[in-house]
This record gives sequence, C-alpha cells and structure tokens, in this order.
Amino acid sequence: MIRPTAAAVVFLCVAPTDLRKQAASLALLVEQSLKRDVFAPALYVFSNARRDRIRILYWERNGLVLWSKRLEQQRFIWPRMSDGDTVSMSGGELNRLLDGFDVWAQGHRELPLKRVG
Repeated sequence: MIRPTAAAVVFLCVAPTDLRKQAASLALLVEQSLKRDVFAPALYVFSNARRDRIRILYWERNGLVLWSKRLEQQRFIWPRMSDGDTVSMSGGELNRLLDGFDVWAQGHRELPLKRVG
C-alpha cells in the first residue's frame, strides 16, 4: 500500500499505542480491545502518544501488512474527542490526515440568510 483509495474503510484507534508492537500484537489489539475483525477489508490506524508516528495494519490475501510513517518535525492531527475507542473515516480522509490536514476541523458555518437585501 502506498496510499489507500478514497473508498477504503478506516478505523482510527483514538488512544495512544505503544508502537514497538509489531503486526501480531497490533492484530490482537484490534480483536481484543477494539472489538473489530482484523481480517475484514479495513485499515486499522494507530499512533504513539507524541503523534509523530503512525502505523497502519491490514490483512492482504495471505498475511498481515504493517505500514509505518514517522514525521521528523511535525505531529499528526488526531481527534480530540470520541465516544468510543475508534473513529471511522474514509481512505480519502486518512490521506488528508497523512498529509498533515486537520480532518476534524469545522469548515465554514452555514449562514441562515433569507434574503439578499
């Protein structure tokens, strides 16, 4: 995987994760803590406490794939709050997160205008 497609299903683990863990340990975390199926066609995203590293885990046909990215000077913008352990997002949103954009920022607010003049 170089980058996920826009239609990819992504589950982002909100809590910081010890990224010394390798594929098997992260797969157990997906199944036991996040209560997700690691063999489902989805990407599972983890970050460390400093938010300067990301690991992405997914199952590809006959084995687990572990993708890693480390930022040298900046931080990934992570969700501030969540109702659960994971946040669902699309592959397009994950690509924007990897590029340094704040995926959770509010855009321009809607104006309730009724007339022009």
